[in-house]
Amino acid sequence: MKAMLMKQISRLEENNPPLELADLPQPAPGDNETLIKVSTCGVCHTELDEIEGRLPPHHLPMILGHQVVGRVAAAGGAASRFKVGERVGVAWIHSACGKCRHCLEGNENLCAHFQATGRDVNGGYAEYMTVPEDFCYPIPLIFSDAEAAPLLCAGAIGYRSLKLSGLKNGGNLGLTGFGASAHLVLMLVRHIFPASHVFVFSRSEAERIFARDLGAAWAGDIGEESPKKLTAIIDTTPAWRPVVEALKNLEPGGRLVVNTIRKEEVDKDHLLRLDYPNHLWLEKEIKSVANVTRRDVREFLELAAEIPIRPEFQEFALSEANRALLELKSRKIRGAKVLRIA
Repeated sequence: MKAMLMKQISRLEENNPPLELADLPQPAPGDNETLIKVSTCGVCHTELDEIEGRLPPHHLPMILGHQVVGRVAAAGGAASRFKVGERVGVAWIHSACGKCRHCLEGNENLCAHFQATGRDVNGGYAEYMTVPEDFCYPIPLIFSDAEAAPLLCAGAIGYRSLKLSGLKNGGNLGLTGFGASAHLVLMLVRHIFPASHVFVFSRSEAERIFARDLGAAWAGDIGEESPKKLTAIIDTTPAWRPVVEALKNLEPGGRLVVNTIRKEEVDKDHLLRLDYPNHLWLEKEIKSVANVTRRDVREFLELAAEIPIRPEFQEFALSEANRALLELKSRKIRGAKVLRIA
């Protein structure tokens, strides 16, 4: 099978493509696994972190990709949930132990044995992949393969972030950074909280224009103050400065949800100082988001189909994965980026 293979940690640059198109043996499903013939796979900022060593894969070489849509090609001897030919999706959560307190409570995203698709096991930048059948999701018919791919991570993690924000209809939401996840959250809020308004903070003028096109009430730079104090803010950036800037825009009792898997160790452009009276006083709080649960993915796919949510995306061939990642790094973003595998 064809796959884009990551062999080493390296800096992503135009003259240094990190992924190599390779011919690899087709994987075989284990007893409880499903073999998927991949049709599309979304491109995520997390893959940049893997390539450049901020979130390195647990072994190399590795096939990246965790927003996977395809058809069931075969099933292991004990796998019976899906029929051959059925369309399914795979998200960041590849597996968990199923036995610990967190798993038994439905919070397998917190499991100490959590395994991530495309980081701990091979992912969807390939023609075929395997996954435990309990971690596959039927894809609603309303979505094309390319539309469905971003829903499996950008959409599901955005949905989890919105739930953790505690936002209710009529409350005002801030979004810091406006990539694949944030643009889906904005669409979601406009439909399920029609009395709420969304305020977007981004250092990119193109992203601010895109946010207004999608119905944001206001869009400004990271350091600007919003016209109104906000009930909740979801931060999707890899830097610390947006966290500090966001706190000053929260109303008393407001909550900042940090929807990112890691933060830069330092902010190279700014000396950051947390001013307690301005940033945290009056019972403001900060909450992190850790991965997603299967429940998040299932609920969001059903809700996205009901609304329906139509993600904006740009499509690339599998062999163009390096170009898609480079555009993501250089912030050439309007919605999501999707690889067409088959």
